[in-house]
Amino acid sequence: MLELGLIWDHAEDNQLSVRPISYESTKPFILNIHYARRMPSISHSFGLYEGSQLIGVITYGMPSSNNLCEGICGKENRKNVIELNRLCLSHNRPNEASMLVGRSLQMLPKPMIVVSYADSGQKHVGIVYQATNFLFTGTTKLRTDPLGEGNKHARHTACAGVARTIRFPKHRYVYFVGSKTERKRLRKQLLYPVIPYIKNDSNSTSLQG
Repeated sequence: MLELGLIWDHAEDNQLSVRPISYESTKPFILNIHYARRMPSISHSFGLYEGSQLIGVITYGMPSSNNLCEGICGKENRKNVIELNRLCLSHNRPNEASMLVGRSLQMLPKPMIVVSYADSGQKHVGIVYQATNFLFTGTTKLRTDPLGEGNKHARHTACAGVARTIRFPKHRYVYFVGSKTERKRLRKQLLYPVIPYIKNDSNSTSLQG
């Protein structure tokens, strides 16, 4: 397991810092760099700066699934669930992603249950989440979604007579933000099993790979 303190000390030498940023500031990264090329729901957004230059963004927002919110730690904790839904870097140099994830987690409101997914369709296994001590809680099943206008995913579109596309399995990671007591309480209430990290057996160097 990588030590976050060592990662951040190295980053400080390169004059890197993490700061809250506006919704508008995230757009060039999410729409031009991230493979999804679409804006998600954003409640909190942070930027990685090299000096005064913005070189990366990370965003958190409400998950689209109520079942997910209740399924992690039960109904009583559903309002504290948030999804890390975008992570984009201009360069993706060593330790930049880990610093951005780790520092931004510290800046979220507390307590918070953070869930994030590594997309197997992009050959991601979640290396950055493993480096920042997320819990690995399994992989979703292969599904198909109806295609909407412009051949884009449209999960809530009526399915009759509509072409479908594959939704590849995703590796699910969970992280608890809060005091030691809060993290301990939430960990005990986690409904998913915690399993050993999967290894990267492709040669991917992608952010979440």
